[in-house]
Amino acid sequence: MDVSTCLKSLLLAIRQYRNNKSALNASQLQKHIEEVCGLKCGGVLFSGQVLPSECLSGLMEVAGDPNTNHTLTGTIISLLAQFASDGEAKEALHSSYNFTGTLAAIIHCNRTTPEEPLVLQCLNVLQRLTYNVRTLHCVSHIHELINFLMQHVQSSNDDTVKACLGLMANLCRHDISVQSHIKSQSNVKAFYRALINFLGHNCLTDVVFALSILSSLTLNEEVGQKLFNAKNIHQTFQLIFNITVNGDGTLTRNYAVDLLVDLLKNPKIADYLTKYKHLSVCLSEVLGLLHSKDPDTASKVMELLVSLCSVPVLRKLVCETVLRAPAPRIQPGTRKGVQARGSEPSLALVHWVTSPLDGPEQCYMQALSLLTELFEEAIDSSLCSSAQSFVELLLQEVLVLLQSPDSTEGDQLLKKHCLRAGRVVDFLLVLCGDDALRMLVSQRLSPEVCVSQVELLLSYCQELAGSTCTTSNYQLSQVCSEVVLRTLELMSHLKQQMPDMETSFYRILQDQRMVTPLSLALTSNCREHVQVALRILFEAAPLPDFPSVILGDSIAANNAYRQRDSELSVRSSSACDDVSFVGKSFSMMHAEPSGSAYHSIDSLIKKLRNGVELQEKVKDVHMSEVIDVYEQKLSALACKESRLQDLLEAKALALSQADRLIAQYRCQRAQAEAEARKLASLLKDTERRKEDLQTELNDQLLEVERLKSDSQQLLEHNGRLQAVADQHQELKGTYNQLLCRYDKGEGMLKELQAAHISLTQQAEGLKKINEGLKLEQERTLAEMAEKEQQIKGLKSDVLEKDRNITGLQNELKRQEEQIHEMGENISILRKELNKTEQARKDSSIKASSLELQKSQLEARVEKMEEDLSKHTQMIAMIHSLSSGKLKDVTANLSL
Repeated sequence: MDVSTCLKSLLLAIRQYRNNKSALNASQLQKHIEEVCGLKCGGVLFSGQVLPSECLSGLMEVAGDPNTNHTLTGTIISLLAQFASDGEAKEALHSSYNFTGTLAAIIHCNRTTPEEPLVLQCLNVLQRLTYNVRTLHCVSHIHELINFLMQHVQSSNDDTVKACLGLMANLCRHDISVQSHIKSQSNVKAFYRALINFLGHNCLTDVVFALSILSSLTLNEEVGQKLFNAKNIHQTFQLIFNITVNGDGTLTRNYAVDLLVDLLKNPKIADYLTKYKHLSVCLSEVLGLLHSKDPDTASKVMELLVSLCSVPVLRKLVCETVLRAPAPRIQPGTRKGVQARGSEPSLALVHWVTSPLDGPEQCYMQALSLLTELFEEAIDSSLCSSAQSFVELLLQEVLVLLQSPDSTEGDQLLKKHCLRAGRVVDFLLVLCGDDALRMLVSQRLSPEVCVSQVELLLSYCQELAGSTCTTSNYQLSQVCSEVVLRTLELMSHLKQQMPDMETSFYRILQDQRMVTPLSLALTSNCREHVQVALRILFEAAPLPDFPSVILGDSIAANNAYRQRDSELSVRSSSACDDVSFVGKSFSMMHAEPSGSAYHSIDSLIKKLRNGVELQEKVKDVHMSEVIDVYEQKLSALACKESRLQDLLEAKALALSQADRLIAQYRCQRAQAEAEARKLASLLKDTERRKEDLQTELNDQLLEVERLKSDSQQLLEHNGRLQAVADQHQELKGTYNQLLCRYDKGEGMLKELQAAHISLTQQAEGLKKINEGLKLEQERTLAEMAEKEQQIKGLKSDVLEKDRNITGLQNELKRQEEQIHEMGENISILRKELNKTEQARKDSSIKASSLELQKSQLEARVEKMEEDLSKHTQMIAMIHSLSSGKLKDVTANLSL
């Protein structure tokens, strides 16, 4: 199945699915999408034709629908993600079809389930799509996407964290609007802390992402000054160089190089790098990567070296490191020397410069830019003579690049050849700044190469002027014109050393096809292009056959067309905003000032020829405004037709003037000889006036330089004021939100005040109760203290009574013993009673004394019984026994 049939089937399946979103239609659509994936039809899809544009617009609509099945959405994203690395397809997806807004809308719809595979797929595709591309601030859901990324940089899923950090690094880089939005968020400080925590992460990719975001957001703030100060910046340099040399993948290396390139734009950090003690070693290791077979790695390393050359001190160091290495001798008639000694960075540069035209464009473009920077420094320093042998080898390889490509290879390769030829010519112009190198270039370069190059470009410019006016044709015409003028400037530098070059140079200047490049350059908004065109015009103006009249008419026509186009753009800007989806369907709305009209007219003509009607959606939305836009584009076509008619009339007038001038030339030649003598006398006066005017010119030049610096300062001030104005608008919206929150807070404050009064009354009552409880507590404490004193006294009394009881018990035992002895004595006395009277009297006396003692003992025993009855039953028993025995004794004694 061919591509056209496959796309028609895909468009039919898209329409069927939009009309009826059934499972069968979804499966059919997914099947057709998978078929397109296998065809590798990126060139057709993004060609700007009607059928591919409608297919892409339909796929965007289906993918952006929240009701679409996740599997179908993922299949569509996988198809479009194949083209996210291609330059032109990536630009078309980003600007014409708003693929960025579609992916952001999908993420916004699934923000509650960030762990979904579809969300991670969208994040990864967005990271590839937004790399080195500035995102428009008006993209739908861009603010919601930024808030999502800020919220999920601390997710538990490592893949989600890496994708969020990488996408945030892309969005923040060189985009002031995104940076302002992030800084206006309430959780920005927590976001900064999270990024700083990532600096100690084990994954180097996450570390580089976090450093890139912090440098974009805080480099000129207090946080950035602390983070990138003199103490920490050397660790950052070491980390970047380690990742660049030993990085775990091309992605990490690319972001590390971008980070260092951005940091070098800060003068303070660039000065820190010049003082970095390991810079020479790191630079040698980086140069070793030029021998890598990976073109992406080599192009990124060369981009880093070109950025280092922007710092004068580093530029000299890079130049010495690359050019001081000994170059091999040339072997005439061979090109094998490039691969002879792969250890030298200069030879690696030659290898990448001579890479195939259909290879990666960045490799040979960055290599040529780096060589231009290096030889600019070499010419200004003492390295020029030592690098002469390398220049001989380099010229042998570089001049081959100026050979014209095969015309059957297509416009794309021709455009690449024009871009590379322009860089080669720039490099040769730098070499012409030194006399010795200019002589070497003149020996190697032949006039035929320059003439064939100019002829190719002029003929191709003429073909583009006669073909359909599209944006790509306009851009290619601009590139060809620039390369033609640069080649002529190179021929102007070499014409003194090469007589054949001078003849070819003046012959080309009198070609009427030179009108187009000169008129485009003179009306360009680029200062360098205008200056180059003026220098060539100064050489061409004195020539007799130079088409000055046609050039003037062409410049006037270009200016009139630019003015007319700008007026139409201003009048149709509001209508274009209302029908922005028409730009998606027909690829109309581009940003180039002159190419936008070409592309819009081309799309309109295709629509009118094919008889394609606008969709019902376009009819429903501001049909009158769409008609106004088309009327304005038709008027632009009429204006272009009138301009072409004016150019034809001017050409006819120029031919008639040429015939008349040939006749006038013969008579004017005689007059010129007479006037020559008169001019000789006037020459001296002119010389004197020239000196006076030269002094005035110098003063005026100084004044112009001063005015340029003032204007530059005013432009910078205007930019700052614009940023302040944007910030004011954001603060105004924030103020309105805070005002609403203030009203709500005031109502809540009144309720809280009433509740506060009631709580205050309750608190006072509780306070009084608390005071009463405190007094009662104090009384209780005092009573407790008294009770404790009493308990202590009772304890001491109990101890003393225990001691007394112990003494009485001992005395009782002693008395019992005495009673026992008395009983024995009584028995002896009974036996001896009759023996002696005196003994009886003594016994009576003893008995009376014992009775007295007994009475005393009885009183003491009664007292002891009262005390002992309170404490223990044992003492009572002892007392009862004692009293019983005493009664017996008493009875015995009484007997």
